[in-house]
Formats: sequence, C-alpha cells, structure tokens
Amino acid sequence: MFSIATGLTIWCTEALTLAFTLFLAWRYDRQSPNYLMWSAGFAVGAIGFAMVAARGFIPNILSIEIGNAITLLGESAWIAGFRQMDKRKLQLTALLPPLIWTAGVCLPWVASNFTNRVALYDLSSAVGATLLVMVVLPHGEHREQSRIHLSFIFLTLACVNFVSALAIVIMGFSDEVAAICRAISALSSALMITLAIAFTGRLLMERSERRWHALSITDYLTGALNRRGLQDGFRQMTGDSADGSRKIAALLFDLDHFKSINDRHGHQAGDHVLSEFARIAKRFIPRDGIFGRMGGEEFIGFIVVDDQTEAEVIAELIRADFCRVPLLAGAALIPASVSGGIAILPIAEAAWDNLVSAADRALYAAKKAGRNCTVVFGEEEAANATNSPPDPNGGELVPTLDDQIHALRRMGTLSRM
Repeated sequence: MFSIATGLTIWCTEALTLAFTLFLAWRYDRQSPNYLMWSAGFAVGAIGFAMVAARGFIPNILSIEIGNAITLLGESAWIAGFRQMDKRKLQLTALLPPLIWTAGVCLPWVASNFTNRVALYDLSSAVGATLLVMVVLPHGEHREQSRIHLSFIFLTLACVNFVSALAIVIMGFSDEVAAICRAISALSSALMITLAIAFTGRLLMERSERRWHALSITDYLTGALNRRGLQDGFRQMTGDSADGSRKIAALLFDLDHFKSINDRHGHQAGDHVLSEFARIAKRFIPRDGIFGRMGGEEFIGFIVVDDQTEAEVIAELIRADFCRVPLLAGAALIPASVSGGIAILPIAEAAWDNLVSAADRALYAAKKAGRNCTVVFGEEEAANATNSPPDPNGGELVPTLDDQIHALRRMGTLSRM
C-alpha cells in the first residue's frame, strides 16, 4: 500500500535529479547564480524529506525538528534563487519558513503533539509560498507572462497550506486525520512545484529571448543602440505619441578628426573616445528619448521637445561636456571635439528618412562652419531638406553655452559668479 514514506522517497529522487540538472546548468552558465541556488534548494529539500521519511530509523530530533527545518530551508533557497534571477539583493525574510518552524517546535505543546506539528509545518510552508508569490510577481522591467502563472501556482500552494493549518487548529483533528491533511498538502506541494518548474523554464526562455533581442539592437562597443535599435525606437516614439502638437528632434553628432585620433593614438584610444562620448551623451538624453550609434564615429539621439530651444540646449550640453572631459591615451591627452546637426519636425509629419537626412545636412553645415559647433535646421528647412542639395551655409548656428551665458550676463539676467 502506498505510504507517505514511499511518496517522500519518490519526491527525494526527483528533487535530487532536478538539483543535479540545475547544477549542470550553473556549470554551463556561471553568470546565472540562480541556477546554483535552485540546485541547492532541491538538494537541501531532498535531504530534509529523506530525514523525515527515515522517522523511526533515526532519532526523532533528526527526523522531526531538524528534518523539517532543512526541508523548509529548501524553500528559502528557491526564494533567494528568484531574487538572484532578477539581480535583486537577498533578504533575510527568505529564512522565515525554517525560522517559524524552529521557533514553534521549541514550544512544549507543539513538540509533543503530532497534530500541532503538522499545523505548524503547513503554516511555515504557506509563509514560504507567500514569499515566492511576492518575489515572482511582475515588477519593473520584469513583466514576463510566465510570472503571472508562477504567481498563481505559488498562491494556490499558499492557500492549500494555510487552509490545512487553519482546519487542523480549528477543527481539532485527530492524529490520523492530521496525517491525511499532511499527505494532501504534501501531494499538492509536489504537484504545484512540478508545475512551477515548467513555468520557470518558460520564464527563463522568455528572459533569454529578451536578452538576445537586446543584444541584437545594442552596439557592442558603446552600449548604445545600434541602427536597428534606433529605427525600432523611432517607430515607437512617433507611433505612441499622444500629443501630436509636440515636435521630435534628431540630434546628429560626428566626432571631429576621428581618423587622426586612431592614427596618432591607436584604435584602442579611438574606442575609448567613442565609449566616453556615448556615456556623456546618454546622461543628457531625456528618459523618453533614444540614443545610439549610427556607425563609425557618428551618433544620433531622438528626443520629443516643445520647441527648438530645448533641442539646442541638450545638443550644446553634450558638445560642451564632451570637450571638457580629459581623454587620455596612456599619459597623452587626446584632443577631441564633436560637431552636431539638429533637425526638428512635428511628430505627425516626422519620418526617419527626412528627419535624419535633414540632421545630416545640418551636421554638414556644422563641419563647414569650422567643426566643434552645432547647427540647427528648423521645421521649414527640415521639411525641404530631402528635396534640396546640401547647403554649406544652410541652417542656423547654435550659440555656444559660454556665448549664451555671456549674453545673459550683459542683459543682467544672470549674475556673475
């Protein structure tokens, strides 16, 4: 006849198999410590269940007090594994299930009564399942569909254990009935955990797909978006905008004399200059904007603005800040500057080709104006840019930040420091 001990033995075998499989997954991908933590959770749980199943063959303190505590410690490891998967800090609250059990079983009226021990264990396990619900709920950037399914599974498990513990306490069940309740909750736990494993695998697949997609739209050197990522982001910006009265600005940048930097200081120094410019520019691009590398030493940002001045200020902040940052190649200082071209169109009229083409012509004008400056094409110029040849005198030269500050001081608007 099937007994609880037989069921626990079967579950121990399955848990050890899962522990070994997850350990191999961690050996293959050392950057995912959650695999190792889940492996430890199943291994520890298997040891705990084996000690519980060995009741009568080993001392009761090992089988009851310690065995159940070790089993619940496995839940703590699963909680910690999910937090590691999301790169969140580990919290001591994960240890609540074994701590509740250890504290409760020390009470004489619990330690000496089988029914009370069953209720205590179900309560401790329910707390662990509740913590699992909290840690897998969709949050922040982690909103995979599988998280909803996992949350439902762990919530069901928590409810089963809570109801079992509550029924035992309120109804005053006998040891035989309490043992049946324990068997039902244990069977439910095994079933729920099996389902959770399947959905966790699906969750990991979804995360892997997201990671590969992120890699496919990211420039490997600078961490900024690549051309594909920029085009995807531009379509989203222009398609999702609810306020058609606002404008979208393209800020196109090209590092001045970049070839001479590579020739004089080496390609490693050139890569450092590119990475530093991307780092500086991303600091000034608003959250609802996008920034990326078009190719070579050319970068572009798209931002939603209310007027031309807002775009000019952001572009000039990027240009001026980049010129001030000391860039070193060994002990040598790298002289680096950047030219910028700005094009602005209403969001309803903006298309990738005409906006980027207009920004490119404004950048061409900035290069002709002597480099290390910014030229802006207003709405009318940007709208006609694709239908006219490049004009080296076209566009409007944006005053530098220093010029703007001096002008404000002359007007008395800005006090001298």
